[in-house]
Amino acid sequence: MEVDHRIRVSDGDGNGETTAGQGGVVGVFFAGCWLRLRSVLAGLWCWVDGFARKVGRIAREDPRRVAHSLKVGLALTLVSVLYYVTPLFKGFGVSTLWAVLTVVVVMEYTVGGTLSKGLNRAFATLVAGFIAVGAHQVANRCGAQGEPILLAIFVFLLASAATFSRFIPEIKARYDYGVTIFILTFSLVAVSSYRVEELIQLAHQRFSTIVIGVLTCLCTTIFVFPVWAGEDLHKLTAANLDKLAQFLQGLESECFGEKAASENLEGKAFLQVYKSVLNSKASEDSLCNFAKWEPGHGKFGFRHPWSQYQKLGALCRQCASSMEALASYVITLQKSQYPEANPELTLKVRMACGEMSSHSAKALKELSTAIRTMVVPSPASITMSAAIKAAKDLRNELSEDAALLQVMHVAVTATLISDLVTTIVKIAETADNLARLGHFKNPEKTQKDVAINIPNR
Repeated sequence: MEVDHRIRVSDGDGNGETTAGQGGVVGVFFAGCWLRLRSVLAGLWCWVDGFARKVGRIAREDPRRVAHSLKVGLALTLVSVLYYVTPLFKGFGVSTLWAVLTVVVVMEYTVGGTLSKGLNRAFATLVAGFIAVGAHQVANRCGAQGEPILLAIFVFLLASAATFSRFIPEIKARYDYGVTIFILTFSLVAVSSYRVEELIQLAHQRFSTIVIGVLTCLCTTIFVFPVWAGEDLHKLTAANLDKLAQFLQGLESECFGEKAASENLEGKAFLQVYKSVLNSKASEDSLCNFAKWEPGHGKFGFRHPWSQYQKLGALCRQCASSMEALASYVITLQKSQYPEANPELTLKVRMACGEMSSHSAKALKELSTAIRTMVVPSPASITMSAAIKAAKDLRNELSEDAALLQVMHVAVTATLISDLVTTIVKIAETADNLARLGHFKNPEKTQKDVAINIPNR
């Protein structure tokens, strides 16, 4: 016999009842909500903890980033005084906000970057202001009906010419930001001159506040924990040489040395160091451009040959591209495990390759140290004489057997082309994914539609 343990509670009128079973359902519902809330809070805490760790790691990698953030806050606080102090605000008016805007857009991480943007902005504002005021004076003589037409013509011609000048490589590299500010300032002043009465006073106020913002940025960037683009470029060049030397040292010890490793080379760190050298072009070009704006500092004179760093970087990337092909070939050769047909010749080739790698790595290390310490390096012919001699001896050894030399050239060429085929297959797969995700047209379907639409004759 079953006993009903539910407690029935009447509402007084006998119309409704609530059972203990319903209370249990409510309890389960709230328990589920609490579990979900705990899960959400735990996920949120994990995200906050991960973000805080990431911020801490970025700050530890380069503490200058923290200093730069504080410098931006300091510069904005200083220019805000123009707005907060009543006598200064009355002198400049609402144009004081241009000083704040200037700090926001001009302040860069390096001294060269700030100088580049600041001088471009100040000079472009000055030139555009003068031309705009002159255009207003000329247009004003054409009467009320001709003034807007002539102003529109001036804006069209100068904006078009300035925009086209941005495609000139020399202007694009160093003065692109200045040209943009020129277009902006000229257009604002020229257009507003049709409605504003005191145009010269307005232009003077805006130019003065922009100069104040630029000077604030320059003083903060140069005198408070400065970050020099030239110094960073110098260190980057020396570091790239070290990475190339590290690749050759690993190649000599892991592939051609007496204790050459027999395990898989694909995951070795030394076979990956050249990749950062290949990807350094954008950083080098940017740092070189900013370094040319910087005044003399430390060991770097005013007319330091910064363009030589670009040439050196291009040669390093050329060397790194050869290392990329060499790494791919070494990995493929190690995986193949072909039997040695001529052990004596194989030993000679290994010894010659090891010697060339060792001496080349030593030469790169010496060059890196010489650049880092800014001392004249020893002549390359002295350091590389042993490597050059080993390469010449190997070439003479192989030239004695023309058939073998030909087979070696064909084998190396075939190996590199096979690697290219593998890479092209990956390119094709990626292109297919792009076509699928981008909803490209199907050529077969398009041809069928065209055939259907062609009338029968």
